[in-house]
Amino acid sequence: MNAKLADKIATTVIYVIAGMVALVLFSMLGFILVQGLPHLSWHFLTSPALSFEAGGGIGIQLFNSFYLLVLAMVISFPIALGAAIYLNEYAKKSVWTNIIRTAIEILSSLPSVVVGLFGFLLFVVQFKFGFSILSGAIALSIFNLPLLTRSIETSLAQIPYLQREAGAALGLSRWETVLHVVLPAAVPSIVTGVVLSAGRVFGEAAALIFTAGQSAPALNFMDWNPFNISSPLSPMRPAETLAVHIWKINSEGIMPDLNLVSAGASAVLIIVVLIFNFSARKLGMKLFKKLTSS
Repeated sequence: MNAKLADKIATTVIYVIAGMVALVLFSMLGFILVQGLPHLSWHFLTSPALSFEAGGGIGIQLFNSFYLLVLAMVISFPIALGAAIYLNEYAKKSVWTNIIRTAIEILSSLPSVVVGLFGFLLFVVQFKFGFSILSGAIALSIFNLPLLTRSIETSLAQIPYLQREAGAALGLSRWETVLHVVLPAAVPSIVTGVVLSAGRVFGEAAALIFTAGQSAPALNFMDWNPFNISSPLSPMRPAETLAVHIWKINSEGIMPDLNLVSAGASAVLIIVVLIFNFSARKLGMKLFKKLTSS
């Protein structure tokens, strides 16, 4: 076969496969958005859910999703950043670093339901945190930590070694070089990885069913004392998230308008994840320009 002909055939096959994948993706997104967007309203986004009546919303579940996301990222990001800096900037090749990398690979491949069961046995039962936001946030942190660590480490590894040598030539210590040279240059990639992982965490359900619980008690949004169980900021209250709510109402089948609520909630979930994905690169570049004054 002629080499040019073979190249054209291979290129065509690749384009066809990529087009099929894109078509499946856009078909799924289009179906969910077409079904859900007509049901979105301010009342739907802010009112509480109703179990046996029609006309409920997803206000508490939406708040719980964002609150759990913030807590999970606050817990996991500093640990992931420190681990990535150590592995890429300080650690030498040894049995210890091989063990760490192997552990990260194993943890990143664990199904989220396994992480949820682990969180249930350890945090809910053993530590007696109960079904709570705290248990869910820690479980999400464990779920997110390996992927976030690998993402940040890859971002740091992409920075040319010449920049580290330039920092050393200016009399900076290794830590000062990492802090003032390497990290600012890696900010776009790091922010992209963080925002994408946040989108993944936002849509997680299996790990939260066993840790944060499947109930969404009424909240007093006038009470911001985190020590009160009715406060939205209380970390010890159960918290049904948006993804768990979608699973729950479809599995129970007792809500009169469950199809409408499920379609609307799914559309909101997809829209938020899309916002995370599309804003990742733009936010990273803005931070890069600000930190490097370029």
